[in-house]
Amino acid sequence: MNLNKINSKKLVLSGLFIAIGLILPSITMQIPSIGNMLCPMHIPVILAGFICGAPYGLVVGFVVPLLRSVTFGAPPLMPIATAMAFELATYGLVSGIMYSRVKDKKIGVYISLITAMILGRAVWGVVSYGLFTALGNQFTWQIFMMQAFVNAIPGIIIQLVFIPILVIKIKASEARRISYGR
Repeated sequence: MNLNKINSKKLVLSGLFIAIGLILPSITMQIPSIGNMLCPMHIPVILAGFICGAPYGLVVGFVVPLLRSVTFGAPPLMPIATAMAFELATYGLVSGIMYSRVKDKKIGVYISLITAMILGRAVWGVVSYGLFTALGNQFTWQIFMMQAFVNAIPGIIIQLVFIPILVIKIKASEARRISYGR
């Protein structure tokens, strides 16, 4: 495969992940309290990092919440979508970087995913603190823990179960296609 074909494929897949990131919250937000817990924008961004690589994952992650805010009015641009842009960009970047460096790809999916989830939430907390403070609002340790972990437990579980399965299946399919010379 030539480099242009690979880059075109990654660009098209990134566009697909952006589209999924814009649409998926519309499906899960039919019940807002449950939709927020499922973290629907996170899944396509993390997949973009794993499948397309770190630079693409970073861009997809940064664009999705901002574009969704401007297009659909949710999440609110300031401070929520802006903080999420940095959080999701971190997910895409870290999942791509970590996965490209691990030897055992099956265990590496979990290591990369968990590392990305922790670092993304940490970045979200730091950016949220700065934005909320700049806007004259309070952002406490308790708010961080509730929003980043407690309220997100269903989404975290979904990500830990389904993302590794999808990545392993997609990578196995790519390997078979390459070995058959397609």
